[in-house]
Amino acid sequence: MALERELGKRSTNLCELCGSAENLVVYLVQPQTNGGLDEAVHACQNCISQIEDPEKTQANHWRCLNDSMWSEHSAVKVVAWRMLTRLRHEGWPQDLLDMIYLEEEELQWAQATGEGDDPDDKVIHKDSNGVTLAAGDSVVLIKDLPVKGSSMVAKRGTAVRRISLDHENAEYIEGKVDGQQIVILTKYVKKL
Repeated sequence: MALERELGKRSTNLCELCGSAENLVVYLVQPQTNGGLDEAVHACQNCISQIEDPEKTQANHWRCLNDSMWSEHSAVKVVAWRMLTRLRHEGWPQDLLDMIYLEEEELQWAQATGEGDDPDDKVIHKDSNGVTLAAGDSVVLIKDLPVKGSSMVAKRGTAVRRISLDHENAEYIEGKVDGQQIVILTKYVKKL
C-alpha cells in the first residue's frame, strides 16, 4: 500500500504512460532488483494489458509516449522504450526512438527482457529432444563424454545443474561436472 501511495503522489494519480485516471495499479518493471519505487510505474489496466500481451497492443494508444518518454523516472522511460521498440514497424515510433535518451544502465534494463531483439538473431539452445534450454536449467548427460584436455570422462546420467549458455553458439552450454567447469554439446544432454 505504501508503494501505491508513493506512486500516486509521484504521478498525481494519473497513468504515467497515457495520462488516464481510471483503473490505476502498480506495475513493477521487470527484471527487478529491489521492487521499490524506482522500479515501478503507476499505470492503468489498459496500458498494462497491452504491455503484457503483445497481441492486444493498439499502436495508436501508444502515441502518448511522445510525452511520457521524457519522464524523469527511469521505470517510465524503460517501459516507453520497450513499447516504442515493439511498435517500431509502424513507422512513427522509430522517430521517437531516435529522440529518446536513456542512460547506459537504463538501456541495459530496457533491453534485459529481449524486447526489440530480432527473433531470427536469437541463439536458441535445444537439448537432444528439441526442448529449449535456458540459463540456470538442469540437464542430464545422455552419453559418456570424454573431457578434452583431461583424463576425466563425464558419465552418462550425470546431472549438470545451473548451466550457462554460449551466446554465440547454440550447440554449446557450460556446466560443472565433478567440480570442473566444462563445455558440453547440447545434443548430448536432456533437460531435467
